[in-house]
Amino acid sequence: MCGIVGYVGNRECADILVDGLKRLEYRGYDSAGIAVFQNGKIKVAKSKGKLVDLEQKMESGEKPHGICGIGHTRWATHGEPSDINSHPHGNKRVTIVHNGIIENYKQIKDFLIAQGYGFESETDTETVAKLLDYYYDGNPIETISKMIDKVNGSYALGILFRDYPDTIYAVRKESPLIIGLGENENFIASDVTPILKHTRKYYLLEHDEIAIINQTGVKVCTTEGEEIEKEEHIADWDIDAAEKGGYEHFMLKEINEQPTAIRTTISPRIQNDLPYLEESGLTFEMLKNYKRLFVVACGTAMHAGLVGKYVIEKLARVEVIVDIASEFRYRNPIISEDDLVILVSQSGETADTIAALKLAKERGATTLAIVNVKGSTIAREADLVIYTHAGPEISVASTKAYSVQLSIMYLLAFELAYAKGAITEERCKELTKQLIDIPEKLSEVLVLKERCQFIASRLVNSESLLYIGRGLDYALSMEGSLKLKEISYIHSESYAAGELKHGTISLVTEDMPVVAVATQSDLLEKTISNVKEVKARGAKVSIICPEDVEIGKDVANHLIKLPKMEDILMPMLAAVPMQYIAYYTAVLKGCDVDQPRNLAKSVTVE
Repeated sequence: MCGIVGYVGNRECADILVDGLKRLEYRGYDSAGIAVFQNGKIKVAKSKGKLVDLEQKMESGEKPHGICGIGHTRWATHGEPSDINSHPHGNKRVTIVHNGIIENYKQIKDFLIAQGYGFESETDTETVAKLLDYYYDGNPIETISKMIDKVNGSYALGILFRDYPDTIYAVRKESPLIIGLGENENFIASDVTPILKHTRKYYLLEHDEIAIINQTGVKVCTTEGEEIEKEEHIADWDIDAAEKGGYEHFMLKEINEQPTAIRTTISPRIQNDLPYLEESGLTFEMLKNYKRLFVVACGTAMHAGLVGKYVIEKLARVEVIVDIASEFRYRNPIISEDDLVILVSQSGETADTIAALKLAKERGATTLAIVNVKGSTIAREADLVIYTHAGPEISVASTKAYSVQLSIMYLLAFELAYAKGAITEERCKELTKQLIDIPEKLSEVLVLKERCQFIASRLVNSESLLYIGRGLDYALSMEGSLKLKEISYIHSESYAAGELKHGTISLVTEDMPVVAVATQSDLLEKTISNVKEVKARGAKVSIICPEDVEIGKDVANHLIKLPKMEDILMPMLAAVPMQYIAYYTAVLKGCDVDQPRNLAKSVTVE
């Protein structure tokens, strides 16, 4: 959840650390802080609130000066957002920043209190800082190794030892951490976005490897101090992709990047007009033999999986079970060696999804990762991996990541159906061609922003609303509802349209907004019938439908007409107006679109 950075080199590092944290602020923004070696001492500046609050505090005279330091932007787990609970934590000898969660912090804290230590904060992180101090005898590697033996949970740590003023130490377990490799300067970071401005070269730190980072180089060793030879990676994201590029918000930029992201994602996976996923290790023969598929994910990624379920079951006639990752392990799922378990995650670091991946591997199933971040934990630990080429997605509300996940689901559905003999080669080529046409069709949908903005203006003062649909449209309505509530803070729920009469219609009152998704021709009449039910009770209805569908004013107050495509592919188009509606509603309400309250982009704790 949290983001950490570190810099050691020949430049003043406070501004470098803050700039890096700005690029990680999507991971959490309850508070922020930095610690810098200044005249042989560790000087800390930290503040509750967003980075701008920290910057203002430093401008008033609290800015540390030095060439070696660490920084942190927080999503609160233990302890409310406050100056005291902000990272970094430590004392005169050891100071740390931490991403993750320490499960046995209470036992550690009780032990340290018995040894005479006092605590200022409510955080689990402070216990690790004090534990390091307790074990410290002048040897950082031995100290960190002893800490690792005692700590349970997930962590990525940047550590400063007072006696080593030109060195950052780093270690990780479960939580992500990379080492950036520059010229006479080096970095640590939760992901590559903070280092792109300075270098594209980096190491991936594995579990319980300890990194020693200074100006002249990086050494990585085991807990026993044995040096490890690391593979150098090159980031393929462009720094411009992590900038707003003239847009008011990252979310708006990322909505408009969807045609390019989809094209970049699907083009390398099509050969001879057919889906070709063998680069991931997923062969045509393997697809023939899977008995069932599981899709395990969280939030928006799970909604992409639900669309995938409808499409795969319809085309390939293979059972697909979609699970929320946080629930997957706890229902003791029945998984066999004949199953394919698909893990979907933008960051590749989602803690619940990582746990589900481990369970699936234990049960002998083949695991396939669909992720956006190369070298991420899920990508490295899954048997097979398909990378979505969305580039960096900075806004917490996912848009282009959802679209590229959908596009991979479609490719998988088409090839699986062909491999199973459920569709012909000709039909598979026909569907693939229509998927190739999606970016062009999306360009037509993107010009509907003013229509969506108008509908948003009718939602802005609402206290509650409903999204409804049937079949694929129901899966879409779940994503539309999530987008709206997570960034506008308006209570919104999604329901299968046919279920309204079984209880939920009691919530419909005069002028209550209802957004209906009606893109499936075989379900259109039934959906319209359900729309009339809420309209008769005073609802103000907006309908998203294909351009060839005729809907009267007695049914809908507002219409958004989409280019016509085959029903099964309409979710690729219908997602965009729902993203626009959520975006403009949040803007009109004056909400922080890219950094909605209480949320973080990468959920690295359970």
